[in-house]
Amino acid sequence: MTLREAKTGTTVRVHDIGDSALKQRLMTMGLIPGTQVKVLRSAPLGDPIAIGIRSYTLALRRADAARVEVEQVG
Repeated sequence: MTLREAKTGTTVRVHDIGDSALKQRLMTMGLIPGTQVKVLRSAPLGDPIAIGIRSYTLALRRADAARVEVEQVG
């Protein structure tokens, strides 16, 4: 499943990030394999989504979130 498909309120673990121009930037912001992420909310029209990662909140466009492979925790 991708981060884009994850439901609000779920906790997921990053499995892989697809090749893109943003891969290095996403990894710099903490989206590295093995990191747990909580899907906090999405904007009224669905874009962007807010995720809680480590000690901060990150907003991602749905197109970018579709490149992040995750697995549900628990």
